[in-house]
Amino acid sequence: MPLDCPETPPPPSSPHRVIALVAPNQELYPVTSASAVFGYHGPDIAQHYGFSLCAEHPGSLPTTLGVPLRVERGLEALDEADTVLIASWSLTPSPAVLHAVSRAHARGARIVAVCAGIFVPAALGLLDGRRASVHWELSAELAARHPRIIPDDTVIYVDHGDVATAGASAATLDLCLHQVLREYGAAHAMRIGRQLAAGPHREGCQRQYPPLPTTGPMPDSLAPLLEWLLSRLPDRIGVEDMAAYAGVSPRTLTRQFADQLGVSPARWLLERRLAATRALLEETDLPVETIATRVGLSSAVNLRRRFHTALRTTPAAYRRSFR
Repeated sequence: MPLDCPETPPPPSSPHRVIALVAPNQELYPVTSASAVFGYHGPDIAQHYGFSLCAEHPGSLPTTLGVPLRVERGLEALDEADTVLIASWSLTPSPAVLHAVSRAHARGARIVAVCAGIFVPAALGLLDGRRASVHWELSAELAARHPRIIPDDTVIYVDHGDVATAGASAATLDLCLHQVLREYGAAHAMRIGRQLAAGPHREGCQRQYPPLPTTGPMPDSLAPLLEWLLSRLPDRIGVEDMAAYAGVSPRTLTRQFADQLGVSPARWLLERRLAATRALLEETDLPVETIATRVGLSSAVNLRRRFHTALRTTPAAYRRSFR
């Protein structure tokens, strides 16, 4: 039986239209990840997005799962898109695909390219002179075909606003939640993430994969420590406390964070505290001093300084924008 992917029910007001451009032998993970974020989440979560599919040649498309995907609409659907998600493509996209994506970008649609989908905006010159997240297996090919692009095969995604790239399919969920956060705030993105039971949202600077050790055992996952930290944001926690919980030395822990996440333990914890700050600013009228205590930033002065450094705005201005 074909795998149908109907559009999500329309919300009361006009949604932000996300249209995924799919192809034969489509990998379903990036498509279903995007649908999970941008699709319908029930009556308790505001629906700001509509999600649907299109293909260069609509009809029954084979997938890597072995189940055909039924796609009703062709490239003309991109004329309505606010975001175009290019979930999979060949290294040499057709003129018809390039024309349709170029036209969508020219009228202001956001282009999101996952894995091999990067070759579409690359062929259009949309990434010339820009850094782009690329899967490590495609990095050399991208550099050879499009030498004006700055490929980065270490980070999970790079967002330039009008064009965003995710190197691996597994980063689709992170990049989509990142878009929700940018457009509708941290609280809404966190609410969707909680419903999906997703792990802590990964920032774009985090690594695609940890390097494999040449000797010794594989490093243990940091997941238990990260969950422990999220449950203790109000507490005063230093690297020594983290290392004690993980049962390693502070030096080893710092190396594990750098290898597996691409950031230091203190940087990771600060990013989580700032995300919690944004959610509280959006959803409550709590004073900044109270929020600072709740998220572990100790004082209103420290919170304002950290917040401005990270977001180039003040907590008060942010609250006015997102309330």
